[in-house]
Amino acid sequence: MGLLLELTTSNLFSLPPFLGAFLPPIPIDSLFSTQGIMVMLLVAYGGAMWMFLSSAPKVYTVMVSDLQVAQQFYEGLLDLPAADVPLHYYYNYEQGMGAGGLDPMYMSVNPVATGVNTADGLWYQLKKNTQLHIISGANDGNGNRQRHVCFDRDCLEELLLRVQSRRLKYKIRRDRPLNFLVKDIEQRTIEMAEVAN
Repeated sequence: MGLLLELTTSNLFSLPPFLGAFLPPIPIDSLFSTQGIMVMLLVAYGGAMWMFLSSAPKVYTVMVSDLQVAQQFYEGLLDLPAADVPLHYYYNYEQGMGAGGLDPMYMSVNPVATGVNTADGLWYQLKKNTQLHIISGANDGNGNRQRHVCFDRDCLEELLLRVQSRRLKYKIRRDRPLNFLVKDIEQRTIEMAEVAN
């Protein structure tokens, strides 16, 4: 009679004993079968994806009416350092977000082509693991204001803190949804508006 060699998952993968108690013993021949190898590859792939996505920076997107004015504002006045495009954005992550639910009031009819690369937008490091992605597409506000719109209140709160710490002139117009005005170097009024979902 042949001796059936079995390895438990706690021996094979060095899992804690309490976790190995919930998993049945796995025969070694089924572990290294095609199906067993595929399962191990899927588990490894899932773990790698989890590590990749959990280490990816949080990205806030702000839609602006003029990328050149926005670049002067975020780099000049707010002194935000430029950031590299996060790896997960190379795989069209933002394409799935769409602007289907965006109020047409915030959208520009004719986006103005500027000297800035409009396809990629602008990328800034807002905090240690948080980036700011500036894209074109918002319309001008009332009185020819530069409008910056965002779906995320946390993003606008971070930007407001940055404005306050730089001692820039600002006026909070509304708290819910957040809307405030800021003056830039050229004394243009920039309207920062939260778009309520």
